[in-house]
Amino acid sequence: MLKETPHIVFEDNHLIAAIKKPGQTVQPEPGKPASLEEEVKAYIKSKYQKPGEVFLGVIHRLDMPVAGIVLFARTSKALARMNEQFQKREVKKIYEAIVEHAPIYEKELITHWLKRDEQRNFTKAFISETKGADKAQLTYELMKRGAKSTTLRIELHTGRKHQIRAQLAAIGCPIVGDIKYGASAALPNQSIALKAVELGFGHPVTKEQILIKLI
Repeated sequence: MLKETPHIVFEDNHLIAAIKKPGQTVQPEPGKPASLEEEVKAYIKSKYQKPGEVFLGVIHRLDMPVAGIVLFARTSKALARMNEQFQKREVKKIYEAIVEHAPIYEKELITHWLKRDEQRNFTKAFISETKGADKAQLTYELMKRGAKSTTLRIELHTGRKHQIRAQLAAIGCPIVGDIKYGASAALPNQSIALKAVELGFGHPVTKEQILIKLI
Protein backbone atom coordinates (compact mmCIF):
# COMPACT_ATOMS: atom_id res chain seq x y z
CA MET A 1 0.00 0.00 0.00
CA LEU A 2 1.13 3.56 -0.75
CA LYS A 3 1.88 5.61 2.35
CA GLU A 4 1.34 8.77 0.30
CA THR A 5 0.17 9.05 -3.30
CA PRO A 6 2.40 11.40 -5.30
CA HIS A 7 0.87 14.32 -7.17
CA ILE A 8 1.14 13.19 -10.81
CA VAL A 9 0.96 15.96 -13.43
CA PHE A 10 1.83 13.99 -16.59
CA GLU A 11 1.77 10.28 -17.41
CA ASP A 12 1.99 8.03 -20.45
CA ASN A 13 3.73 4.75 -21.34
CA HIS A 14 7.14 6.43 -21.63
CA LEU A 15 7.27 9.28 -19.09
CA ILE A 16 5.78 10.31 -15.78
CA ALA A 17 6.06 13.67 -14.00
CA ALA A 18 5.28 14.32 -10.35
CA ILE A 19 5.49 17.22 -7.91
CA LYS A 20 8.31 17.07 -5.37
CA LYS A 21 7.52 18.51 -1.97
CA PRO A 22 10.00 20.89 -0.29
CA GLY A 23 12.31 18.95 2.01
CA GLN A 24 11.87 15.75 -0.01
CA THR A 25 14.71 14.12 -1.92
CA VAL A 26 14.33 13.01 -5.55
CA GLN A 27 16.24 9.76 -4.91
CA PRO A 28 16.52 7.67 -1.74
CA GLU A 29 18.99 8.92 0.87
CA PRO A 30 19.85 7.25 4.21
CA GLY A 31 17.91 8.68 7.12
CA LYS A 32 15.57 10.72 4.91
CA PRO A 33 11.79 10.24 4.44
CA ALA A 34 10.46 8.48 1.33
CA SER A 35 11.92 9.99 -1.84
CA LEU A 36 9.82 11.08 -4.81
CA GLU A 37 11.33 8.23 -6.83
CA GLU A 38 10.14 5.69 -4.25
CA GLU A 39 6.65 7.21 -4.16
CA VAL A 40 6.32 7.20 -7.96
CA LYS A 41 7.58 3.60 -8.19
CA ALA A 42 5.02 2.52 -5.59
CA TYR A 43 2.29 4.43 -7.46
CA ILE A 44 3.12 2.66 -10.76
CA LYS A 45 3.35 -0.74 -9.09
CA SER A 46 -0.04 -0.26 -7.40
CA LYS A 47 -1.88 1.29 -10.36
CA TYR A 48 -0.71 -1.22 -12.95
CA GLN A 49 -0.34 -4.20 -10.57
CA LYS A 50 3.21 -4.77 -11.77
CA PRO A 51 5.05 -7.78 -10.36
CA GLY A 52 8.69 -7.39 -9.34
CA GLU A 53 10.82 -4.27 -9.59
CA VAL A 54 9.44 -1.20 -11.40
CA PHE A 55 11.78 0.56 -13.83
CA LEU A 56 11.96 4.30 -13.26
CA GLY A 57 14.75 6.42 -14.73
CA VAL A 58 15.78 9.63 -12.98
CA ILE A 59 16.23 12.24 -15.71
CA HIS A 60 16.97 15.33 -13.59
CA ARG A 61 16.88 16.47 -9.97
CA LEU A 62 15.81 19.36 -7.76
CA ASP A 63 17.62 20.44 -4.59
CA MET A 64 16.04 19.06 -1.43
CA PRO A 65 14.49 22.38 -0.25
CA VAL A 66 13.06 23.13 -3.72
CA ALA A 67 9.54 22.10 -4.77
CA GLY A 68 8.06 21.47 -8.20
CA ILE A 69 7.98 19.34 -11.33
CA VAL A 70 10.29 16.33 -11.67
CA LEU A 71 10.22 14.18 -14.81
CA PHE A 72 11.00 10.44 -14.78
CA ALA A 73 11.38 7.92 -17.60
CA ARG A 74 9.34 4.72 -17.61
CA THR A 75 11.55 2.99 -20.21
CA SER A 76 15.29 2.86 -20.84
CA LYS A 77 14.75 4.26 -24.37
CA ALA A 78 12.90 7.29 -23.00
CA LEU A 79 15.62 7.79 -20.36
CA ALA A 80 18.44 7.81 -22.93
CA ARG A 81 16.60 10.21 -25.25
CA MET A 82 15.59 12.60 -22.46
CA ASN A 83 19.13 12.58 -21.04
CA GLU A 84 20.34 13.68 -24.49
CA GLN A 85 17.82 16.54 -24.59
CA PHE A 86 18.92 17.78 -21.17
CA GLN A 87 22.60 17.54 -22.13
CA LYS A 88 21.96 19.51 -25.33
CA ARG A 89 19.98 22.12 -23.35
CA GLU A 90 16.89 21.54 -25.47
CA VAL A 91 14.58 21.44 -22.44
CA LYS A 92 12.72 24.56 -21.29
CA LYS A 93 13.01 24.93 -17.50
CA ILE A 94 10.98 27.64 -15.76
CA TYR A 95 11.08 28.42 -12.03
CA GLU A 96 9.44 30.92 -9.71
CA ALA A 97 11.40 32.42 -6.84
CA ILE A 98 10.48 34.82 -4.07
CA VAL A 99 13.56 36.88 -3.21
CA GLU A 100 14.33 39.26 -0.37
CA HIS A 101 15.28 42.25 -2.51
CA ALA A 102 14.22 43.51 -5.92
CA PRO A 103 16.82 43.27 -8.68
CA ILE A 104 17.92 46.44 -10.49
CA TYR A 105 16.32 45.50 -13.81
CA GLU A 106 12.82 44.23 -14.62
CA LYS A 107 14.30 41.56 -16.89
CA GLU A 108 17.89 40.45 -17.39
CA LEU A 109 20.08 37.62 -18.65
CA ILE A 110 22.73 37.06 -15.99
CA THR A 111 25.96 35.13 -16.45
CA HIS A 112 28.28 33.82 -13.75
CA TRP A 113 31.00 31.22 -13.41
CA LEU A 114 30.11 28.74 -10.67
CA LYS A 115 32.55 26.75 -8.58
CA ARG A 116 31.46 23.93 -6.29
CA ASP A 117 32.66 23.26 -2.75
CA GLU A 118 31.42 19.69 -2.25
CA GLN A 119 32.51 19.53 1.40
CA ARG A 120 30.28 22.49 2.25
CA ASN A 121 27.65 21.63 -0.38
CA PHE A 122 27.98 25.22 -1.58
CA THR A 123 28.31 26.91 -4.98
CA LYS A 124 30.31 30.12 -5.30
CA ALA A 125 29.42 32.53 -8.12
CA PHE A 126 32.06 34.65 -9.87
CA ILE A 127 31.33 37.51 -12.27
CA SER A 128 34.21 36.64 -14.60
CA GLU A 129 35.73 33.45 -15.97
CA THR A 130 37.49 31.60 -13.15
CA LYS A 131 39.71 28.52 -13.15
CA GLY A 132 37.72 25.40 -12.20
CA ALA A 133 34.36 27.19 -12.55
CA ASP A 134 31.56 26.44 -15.04
CA LYS A 135 29.67 29.07 -17.00
CA ALA A 136 26.04 29.45 -15.88
CA GLN A 137 23.23 31.54 -17.34
CA LEU A 138 19.64 32.32 -16.46
CA THR A 139 17.09 34.95 -17.39
CA TYR A 140 14.91 36.46 -14.67
CA GLU A 141 11.79 38.56 -15.10
CA LEU A 142 10.09 40.51 -12.33
CA MET A 143 6.52 39.26 -11.79
CA LYS A 144 5.42 40.92 -8.55
CA ARG A 145 7.00 43.51 -6.28
CA GLY A 146 5.99 43.46 -2.61
CA ALA A 147 6.94 45.50 0.44
CA LYS A 148 9.39 42.90 1.74
CA SER A 149 9.86 40.49 -1.15
CA THR A 150 9.80 40.20 -4.93
CA THR A 151 8.58 37.33 -7.13
CA LEU A 152 10.72 36.42 -10.14
CA ARG A 153 10.09 34.14 -13.11
CA ILE A 154 13.32 32.40 -14.05
CA GLU A 155 14.31 30.57 -17.19
CA LEU A 156 17.31 28.34 -16.63
CA HIS A 157 19.70 28.08 -19.59
CA THR A 158 22.26 25.80 -17.92
CA GLY A 159 21.84 23.17 -15.22
CA ARG A 160 24.48 23.71 -12.55
CA LYS A 161 24.18 22.56 -8.95
CA HIS A 162 22.54 25.29 -6.82
CA GLN A 163 22.67 27.57 -9.88
CA ILE A 164 19.58 29.71 -9.26
CA ARG A 165 20.34 30.01 -5.57
CA ALA A 166 23.95 31.08 -6.14
CA GLN A 167 23.26 33.44 -9.04
CA LEU A 168 20.39 35.28 -7.35
CA ALA A 169 22.45 35.63 -4.17
CA ALA A 170 25.32 37.03 -6.27
CA ILE A 171 23.11 39.90 -7.54
CA GLY A 172 21.95 40.70 -4.00
CA CYS A 173 18.61 38.88 -4.19
CA PRO A 174 18.82 35.76 -1.99
CA ILE A 175 15.80 33.45 -2.14
CA VAL A 176 13.50 33.73 0.87
CA GLY A 177 14.41 31.02 3.41
CA ASP A 178 17.74 30.19 1.77
CA ILE A 179 20.06 30.97 4.67
CA LYS A 180 22.88 29.00 3.02
CA TYR A 181 22.98 31.73 0.37
CA GLY A 182 22.39 34.78 2.52
CA ALA A 183 18.67 34.91 3.33
CA SER A 184 17.88 36.64 6.62
CA ALA A 185 15.78 33.81 8.11
CA ALA A 186 14.88 30.16 7.52
CA LEU A 187 11.48 28.80 6.52
CA PRO A 188 9.84 25.71 8.07
CA ASN A 189 10.07 22.23 6.54
CA GLN A 190 13.59 22.78 5.19
CA SER A 191 12.06 24.75 2.33
CA ILE A 192 13.11 27.78 0.33
CA ALA A 193 10.83 29.96 -1.82
CA LEU A 194 11.84 28.37 -5.11
CA LYS A 195 9.76 25.99 -7.24
CA ALA A 196 10.01 24.43 -10.68
CA VAL A 197 6.78 25.46 -12.42
CA GLU A 198 7.21 24.59 -16.12
CA LEU A 199 9.02 21.93 -18.12
CA GLY A 200 8.95 21.89 -21.90
CA PHE A 201 10.53 19.21 -24.13
CA GLY A 202 10.14 17.03 -27.18
CA HIS A 203 8.50 13.69 -26.41
CA PRO A 204 11.19 10.99 -26.71
CA VAL A 205 8.98 8.68 -28.79
CA THR A 206 6.15 10.66 -30.42
CA LYS A 207 8.32 13.80 -30.94
CA GLU A 208 5.33 15.91 -29.87
CA GLN A 209 6.18 19.12 -28.00
CA ILE A 210 5.13 18.70 -24.37
CA LEU A 211 4.70 21.53 -21.87
CA ILE A 212 4.02 20.56 -18.25
CA LYS A 213 2.85 23.38 -15.98
CA LEU A 214 2.43 23.54 -12.22
CA ILE A 215 -0.99 25.09 -11.63
